Amino acid sequence: MPLLLHKEAQILNAWGVDGWELVSVEAGPAGGLIAFMKRVVA
Repeated sequence: MPLLLHKEAQILNAWGVDGWELVSVEAGPAGGLIAFMKRVVA
């Protein structure tokens, strides 16, 4: 999932409320950041 640099905490907190867990953050091929998330499948 692309991670907007000016709202990263707000975005990650919103995904956390939805049950997502942050696994890692890496640099994207075109710049910026990509967040790798996981959650339990219901």
